[in-house]
Amino acid sequence: MTSPSAKTDLHFYLQSARDALLWKLEGLSEYDVRRPLTPTGTNLLGMVKHVASVELGYLGDTFARPSGEPLPWVEADAESNADMWATAEESREQIVGLYHRAWAHADATIEALPLDTVGRVPWWPGHRAEVTLHHAVVRVIADTHRHAGHADILRELIDGAVGMSQGNDSVPPGDAAYWEKHRSRLESVAREAGRNA
Repeated sequence: MTSPSAKTDLHFYLQSARDALLWKLEGLSEYDVRRPLTPTGTNLLGMVKHVASVELGYLGDTFARPSGEPLPWVEADAESNADMWATAEESREQIVGLYHRAWAHADATIEALPLDTVGRVPWWPGHRAEVTLHHAVVRVIADTHRHAGHADILRELIDGAVGMSQGNDSVPPGDAAYWEKHRSRLESVAREAGRNA
């Protein structure tokens, strides 16, 4: 029997990661949500597309609860890394809508099944493909929070906006001058440590 509080706790952390990730798109242009800001092309909208696919896989297909959502970017013949960026034809509304539908589908799986339910991850090797729902939910929470952290950094690079959620930036107060002075100090410390190594 699954404790209702265990599911409530897991859902709270899953939803907070979802919300944080989507919040990073707010107020940005179509260019900025797609903009590759790392050498590997990491971008905000691509991460949303990726985590939507992850939720539908781990909290749907793994437990014989397919969503019916077409995900051509994760098919065997798809281009490598196709789930990590949105094409010009895939609108922000389409990707965010997919993510909301993935939430609803994943939440229905979590609600319907006990946490000790065993599923099979179709893309894992057979000898380790069995996982419990609890394991799958924790994996999705970890993945989503990881990408929400990436998104926080990307958003800061785009326009300087930081924080965990609207009204809770989780950053010490300081204006632009304070942060420039702080960053310069850290650069100086890093250079000194590098010279001393």
